[in-house]
Amino acid sequence: NQERHNQLLDLWSHCREELTVSLIKTLEVDRRNPEDNSYIDVDSNDGIRYLNPVYLMSTSGARGNVSQMQQLAGMRGLMTKPSGEIIETPIKANFRQGLNVLEYFSSTHGARKGLADTALKTADSGYLTRKLYDVAQPVVINDYDCATKRGITKRAVYKNDEIHVQLRELIIGRTSMQTVINPVTDQVIVSNKQVINEKIAINLEQLNIDAVQVRSPLTCESESGCCALCYGHDLSTNQLVEEGMAVGTIAAQSIGEPGTQLTMRTFHTGGVASREFVETNYKAPHSGTMMLRDCNEVPLPENNAGHLITLKQTGELFIVDDKGREIDKAFRVPYGAILRMASGTKVKKGNILVEWDPHVMPILAEKTGTVVFKDIEIGTTLREEENKGVSERIITEHTGELHPQVLIQENEQTLDFHHLPAKARLEVKTGDTVVTGQMLARRPREVKGTADIVGGLPRVTEIFEARVPKEPSILAQVTGRVELQSDRKRGKMVIHIVPENSDPVEHLVPQGKHLLVHTGDKVIAGSQLTEGPRDPNNILDINGEEALYNYMISEVQNVYRAQGVPVSDKHIEVILSRMLSKIQVQKAGDTEMLPLEFVERYKFRVANKLLDSLLIVKDAGDTGFAVGDLIDKDEIKEANAIADAEGKAPAKTTRPKKATGKPLLLGITKAALQSESFLSGASFQETTKVLTEAALRGAEDHLKGLKENVLLGHLVPAGTGFEPYKNMKVKLLVDPPAIDEHEEESMIAAATARAEALGARSSSPAVQIPASSSAEVSEIL
Repeated sequence: NQERHNQLLDLWSHCREELTVSLIKTLEVDRRNPEDNSYIDVDSNDGIRYLNPVYLMSTSGARGNVSQMQQLAGMRGLMTKPSGEIIETPIKANFRQGLNVLEYFSSTHGARKGLADTALKTADSGYLTRKLYDVAQPVVINDYDCATKRGITKRAVYKNDEIHVQLRELIIGRTSMQTVINPVTDQVIVSNKQVINEKIAINLEQLNIDAVQVRSPLTCESESGCCALCYGHDLSTNQLVEEGMAVGTIAAQSIGEPGTQLTMRTFHTGGVASREFVETNYKAPHSGTMMLRDCNEVPLPENNAGHLITLKQTGELFIVDDKGREIDKAFRVPYGAILRMASGTKVKKGNILVEWDPHVMPILAEKTGTVVFKDIEIGTTLREEENKGVSERIITEHTGELHPQVLIQENEQTLDFHHLPAKARLEVKTGDTVVTGQMLARRPREVKGTADIVGGLPRVTEIFEARVPKEPSILAQVTGRVELQSDRKRGKMVIHIVPENSDPVEHLVPQGKHLLVHTGDKVIAGSQLTEGPRDPNNILDINGEEALYNYMISEVQNVYRAQGVPVSDKHIEVILSRMLSKIQVQKAGDTEMLPLEFVERYKFRVANKLLDSLLIVKDAGDTGFAVGDLIDKDEIKEANAIADAEGKAPAKTTRPKKATGKPLLLGITKAALQSESFLSGASFQETTKVLTEAALRGAEDHLKGLKENVLLGHLVPAGTGFEPYKNMKVKLLVDPPAIDEHEEESMIAAATARAEALGARSSSPAVQIPASSSAEVSEIL
């Protein structure tokens, strides 16, 4: 029933999508033939450009959007119930035709939902803005260049294998980390530390460069805040940002402000279920030869058309030209997809190459043999359901020592086995003979609800709070080959990943999870082994900081882009830099830090940098130093030179060990409360707790941020109150021009003369008031 529901919704979404495309085509061009008043066919490209005002407004972004046009002149489409479910029967009419009673009734759900949402979400959005501001307020541009050697990589954003956001949009106004030279002309396109402008960005794109390394607030090494080169252009002036600019505040406002807009977006659409349109096939983007990589494809059972089915998660399809060069980005082929052609077949642009059912996750036999069930017991791990005369056998969610599995055996030897997740529907019976590629079980995917910002605003909050998702997926700790174990540990399934040159790493998977890998698959560190959302903390631990940056930025941007709200990446980066500003010391080395202590990132860096100029005394000789002392290199050099001259034993030294630590990802609330300033933390939330802890620590507040200065009535250390500007002395290079007292009178006289010359009559003479003596005035008063 769930699958039927999903496919129905898909059909209607598809229908609405096609109607919208033809509606836009119709409005784009005037198709009337002026000679005989007939209409030219919609699919032909004839006709003159037609400046339809509604079309112009929505495409230019002035007002309205395609979704509203589609409701006015296309089809209203699927509606949502108050519970958030989608009603199966859509409204086929549009507002121009008018709705009948039933359609009008389904519409009223949406209208009410819009009003309720607006009221509730405005508060959430405001609170998000406040949290963002509180965490980012100390970030001020405090110097020109921090001289960092690190940056982040920017790439074009793809959606459904089409470029969604071009590379140039992401790099304009950012500082380049590398020098790029045109290989043909040897001309320097952009040099290191140069800010990329529009012209440079277009040149880089024309060279087909797919990734550019740029400086970022995330990798800035300024003591506090950020430097101008790491931030890049100020988006309001398109010039390099000025020192003293409060970029943290701007970032918080830029991310928080659309929150209220996003909230109100439902209100305009009036509860129309904007369900994401799901792809079900892949067409050839170019003509050429189709090639497959790592698909493990086998002939599709019971199919005479020569179709194949893929048995790998990591398979890729790409098209090569006559010289064997890849024409476009490789397409990731879903597991269990049907390939219409074999590798090496010549294809034409637009041919359907791959088809799949987006609502079903199949479990396929990888060997030929006889089916044997293990741990599948009716009433415990299996239930039977009658659905429209068809009996379905469904694996149930359960706890305990039973792990439902399908084994494929031959001569009582197990060749292949598959764990069955909860909600899987069995397609075979015990004792059946199956062939490679045959479906053993299928699991309906959860239907994505309405792609509404009600899912969006909480999603943004969830990312910035760095919350652990409800049922996170298990990620591969290392790169290697997968081996599934049929035994269990502590009631969990076991997956071994065997790296090339080391021992297997064990991964425990909770019961009832859908596995995305099979024995023999190659996985890279950080790839998902099971279904579910990824935990950002795991990404940080396994793949490091850059992978986390990319994940968090793309997750936040997905929500905003889905609503058509542009937010610059650098704002998200400023907030992320504050979330990652703490480091947990693992080994203190010879620094003064303590193991497991949480320290600010720049303090950690400074402590390690300090050791570069010091040495540890191992043997003092006759120099008078104590063993274990940290002494400056020059001082030791001097003492050793004196000892040598006097014929005494010099000191023997060794280099000090630096501290090691791991970055911590804190949610914005936690990061704001743990900021260096206790005044800022106390004025945000949990005042008593923050002040008590500060008192016990004997904390000092150096008043570096904006908030603590406002609290004490000081000048804010940003803008004109920025520290270097405060003590600025102004020196006059020339004398100021003398002020002429008669200038005003002469200007009025000249203007009067000009006016009279043009024919203006002078007005009646002004009434002269005789000058009164001071005595008369005082009498009147």
